[in-house]
Amino acid sequence: MIFQCINKKRKENWTGRISSIINYGSHFEIKIESRSGILVLVGKTSQGNFACIPDWGAGCHLACLSDEFYNTEKLSNVIGTVDGITVASALAAIADEIDLA
Repeated sequence: MIFQCINKKRKENWTGRISSIINYGSHFEIKIESRSGILVLVGKTSQGNFACIPDWGAGCHLACLSDEFYNTEKLSNVIGTVDGITVASALAAIADEIDLA
């Protein structure tokens, strides 16, 4: 799946691609290719949704996957602006396809 990323502050955009989504029942593994390759684990806890980026030693809580603004803010704080925008855009693109219930 191809998705678009937009950095409004720098007025730039780029394309990303989700190369795989694996449902483990308790969480999803999502492989994202863009300016870099990012493996993201997404799931739900009693505190809400979360994203873990194990290769970067990073993670954070998320809003619903379609809330691109909030998720970009949270992810950018732990993995940087460009990659935070990329992951938040990817999650928004697949929000209707995966169920974190």
